[in-house]
Amino acid sequence: MSTVQSVVDTGLIALPGGAFIMGADDRRRDERPAHPVTLAPFRAAERSVSNEEYAAFVEQTDAPPPPFWSQQHFSIPDAPVVGISWYDAADYCEWLFSRTGTRFRLPTEAEREYAARGGLARADWLSPSPNWPDQATRASVAQAEHPHVPLEACRNAFGLYCMADNVHEWCSDWYDRNYYATSPSSAPTGPAAGSRRASRGGSWRHRIKFTRVSARSSLSPNYRYNDYGFRVYADAE
Repeated sequence: MSTVQSVVDTGLIALPGGAFIMGADDRRRDERPAHPVTLAPFRAAERSVSNEEYAAFVEQTDAPPPPFWSQQHFSIPDAPVVGISWYDAADYCEWLFSRTGTRFRLPTEAEREYAARGGLARADWLSPSPNWPDQATRASVAQAEHPHVPLEACRNAFGLYCMADNVHEWCSDWYDRNYYATSPSSAPTGPAAGSRRASRGGSWRHRIKFTRVSARSSLSPNYRYNDYGFRVYADAE
């Protein structure tokens, strides 16, 4: 894999924040109850951290290379990096801060769901159309046997790529399937402790490639799976 000598532009998009309904009463138990949440404005990278971007981190630190880079399909420069533990992702954010002066971080679950909704008040998917995205894109993604380079057709209304497909993305929160019953309405940050970290988004490994925006997932923060990556976020300027 070719490497880069400087930090790649992260393409942060400013999101307005505001109120939305998080979760879904008619879905899985850990998505209930649906509840109002209010968020301050924040920024999100338009796409997951790529292999090329992560290579700069590996080159300039003692971080281990992702375990799947030896396989061609998991080292495509512009595709999302995978095999990243929660701790790897947190370390990358700290390194990027040291290089840029911008306090990058992982998103809260609430921020991730808000960003995935793309401004829609309530929806399972990123568009009110059941045909989102177009049939050709769905077929392309469905055939993928590895993370794909983000497709224009997979952008949501905020301009964010692949918020419901491609790879799971780590969140900052500890995961608790019952957390929504006690979650505060203003800027929730998850439980104080736990054994698994929350994640969101779809997965190229799954039979159904596109995941509902309210669907929750989680994993031990030590694990490195080939469908787990991350996206960087930051507070509003």
